[in-house]
Amino acid sequence: MITSLFHYGFIIRGFEAGIVISAIAPMIGMFLVLRRYALMADTLSHVSFAGVAIGLLLGLNPLITAIAAAIFAAVSLERLRIKKLVYGDAALSLFLSGSLALATVLISVANGFNANLFTYLFGSILTVRTEDVTIIATLGIITATILVLLYKELVYVSFDEEAAQVSGLPTKALNIVFIALAAVTIALAIPIVGILLVSALMVIPVVTALQLKRSFKETLIIAEVVSIVSTMAGIVISFVFNLSPSGTIVLFMLAIFSLIVLFRQLQGSSKKQ
Repeated sequence: MITSLFHYGFIIRGFEAGIVISAIAPMIGMFLVLRRYALMADTLSHVSFAGVAIGLLLGLNPLITAIAAAIFAAVSLERLRIKKLVYGDAALSLFLSGSLALATVLISVANGFNANLFTYLFGSILTVRTEDVTIIATLGIITATILVLLYKELVYVSFDEEAAQVSGLPTKALNIVFIALAAVTIALAIPIVGILLVSALMVIPVVTALQLKRSFKETLIIAEVVSIVSTMAGIVISFVFNLSPSGTIVLFMLAIFSLIVLFRQLQGSSKKQ
């Protein structure tokens, strides 16, 4: 059964896209969690929903319009934060509710939900086309390269933004670049886990790795392993048992999280004894 997976083109495309996304998502998620921006992923995923609706309505590639919408919203949110025009949570709420409102209006213009839009909501490897894999791989490599090049600066800004600014780092530019990369990553993850679950792919592996209380680099590596293993296992399990890939991936991540939390508790109990 499992060997027959590789006889299907859409499964191979799903694996290819899944590996790229599951490798990048924890890298972005790590900084989002450290900055307490976890809700940013939810907001940008809902903005991407509006972008997908625009793409389907205009006959454009929904992945491209989702990326454009997410980047625009991310940069706008960061500018609002820098200028302190609106408090962070309030700004997130404005964009989240506004993007959902825009999406529902566009859907009504297009005469309601259709199968394509539904798959973008919940994710499906069936929706991943060769063109999408090319876009995901290209932007994924660019995103990963920028993150590696700016790794030290982003770590510094994430832990102490004021000290980083005093030391001469261009914190405003770094924040805008990072939030734009986060927007791209969130939009790219939509075909695999869907708009409603994309934040889980970025947050759960990081939160899981943090339970082990290792160094920053070790935590990031563990999050990468959890993310990639969960994505690959989720695709295989969903194929074998005819389940939703996105839901299976997230549930597998939660299972790993639960096991690690249980392990930590048992470890703590044994030390007390």
